[in-house]
Amino acid sequence: MSLVAFSTVATVTLLLCVMTGPDRDDLAEFYTGYGSLSPLRNGLAIAGDYISAATVLGTGGVIALYGYDGIVLALSTALSLMLLMFLLAEPLRNAGRFTMADALARRLPGRAVRITACAVTIAALLPLMLVQLAATGQLMAFILGFGSESLQTGCVAGLGVLMIAYAAIGGMKGTALIQIWKIVMLLGSGAVVALLVLRRFDWDPGALFTTAAGRSGAGPAFLRSGLQFGTSPGSRLDMIASQLTVVLGGACLPHVTMRMYTASSARQVRRSMSWAVALVTLFVLVVTVVGFGATALLGRTAIAAADRQGNTAYLMGTRAVFGADVSAAETFLFTTVTTAIFLTLLASVAGMILACANSLAHDVFAARVQEMPARREMTLARVSALVTGVPTILLATLVQHHSLQPLVTLSFCLGASALAPALVYGLFWRRYTRGGLLATLIGGSLTVLLLMPGTTLVSGSPASAFPHADFAWFPFTTTGIVSIPAGFLFGWLGTVLSDRAEAERQRRQYEAVEGWILAGPVRERS
Repeated sequence: MSLVAFSTVATVTLLLCVMTGPDRDDLAEFYTGYGSLSPLRNGLAIAGDYISAATVLGTGGVIALYGYDGIVLALSTALSLMLLMFLLAEPLRNAGRFTMADALARRLPGRAVRITACAVTIAALLPLMLVQLAATGQLMAFILGFGSESLQTGCVAGLGVLMIAYAAIGGMKGTALIQIWKIVMLLGSGAVVALLVLRRFDWDPGALFTTAAGRSGAGPAFLRSGLQFGTSPGSRLDMIASQLTVVLGGACLPHVTMRMYTASSARQVRRSMSWAVALVTLFVLVVTVVGFGATALLGRTAIAAADRQGNTAYLMGTRAVFGADVSAAETFLFTTVTTAIFLTLLASVAGMILACANSLAHDVFAARVQEMPARREMTLARVSALVTGVPTILLATLVQHHSLQPLVTLSFCLGASALAPALVYGLFWRRYTRGGLLATLIGGSLTVLLLMPGTTLVSGSPASAFPHADFAWFPFTTTGIVSIPAGFLFGWLGTVLSDRAEAERQRRQYEAVEGWILAGPVRERS
């Protein structure tokens, strides 16, 4: 049933992209879908882009293995979207047109700004794409029951081609429809499973948490902070840095921020974000119940034996809640859950490929000439999806059998350390200069890339990417404790060290568009 469902979903979604794809010379439709989605549908698409397969499987696993610490991680994902809604969503929509570089270049124009923003966009999204693509092979092997590495590699390659087709053919509107379908299936099936878990414990959440703590092997510590990171002052600092990285990084990843440009007005983006925050909050509740249910029904040892990071806990909990005798309806529900995860993988990578392709075509290639014909830029965008997707597929086949947690962390660290400072300074600080922006993007990214190989996620622990090696010298699991302040510091230094005359000219450029960025276009009164 799962194989039939997967094939059906792949066929129907590709058909949707073909039917809703833009005309060859309609850039606005390809990049933004004309802002034609209603606030509810746009909110569903934003939530769909935000909730990736890594979020579903990874967060569910952390909750199942570490209890309270996993709940804090889940709440951080919701808080991140709230930060985007209250601080960045409207200015981004007002300042940008198609890409994040548009928002930054409105006040600080220049090819260097666009090329650097494009490079950081790809650097931030490539690790996440690798994780999602590599997970497709593992998911198919887990659900369909095959262990052949060649079959897993074939799944990665075949589904990668499908994801490229989504982005190249469907554009923003096509991928939005896939995201909407995905989030409805994911939350709908997840909510039913969560209700079934609660029914197993007589609708008493306290009994669920107590049973999970008893079967975790950690006792009451499962319901207290410190099981994942430890209780020492350094461990507490590591936990705070990790949550801060998730909050800042998740809000500023380019495949999420690009959805701000699909709203037709500031009022529409506010309403869209309200729907998105509500949906992500529901996801947090669902994944918490299912994660604790997996531990209560199966035990922490069984979950860790299946996968050290607990990435299969969400599916294992769903299967366990049915008991020994599975009815046809329960089989159908499990198939729906696995199909929702499968669609989540497809939609997440398609959205990221689209964000990278849009940035390559619009910020690098189209910016080289004064006026590029729309049809040519559209062709470049579709070719860019291929240029982005093919190396991603090849790299995913190489890393699929390693621990992928460092790649997820790398993406969020780049978002928090380079993109977040650039957006905050670029949208709100009058004195910010082009030199400061380039220093933020380059300095923040290099700090992350220099520190990340030394973290304990890469080596020095059984759960690291290289468990038999130990070259860890940075005693934290993320780089955020250093790289986030460094990103803001580089931006400040680059600004204060800029030429005064040039800085004054750029300040006047910002003042000329400040009202537009912060409040949108002014309506003339009759």
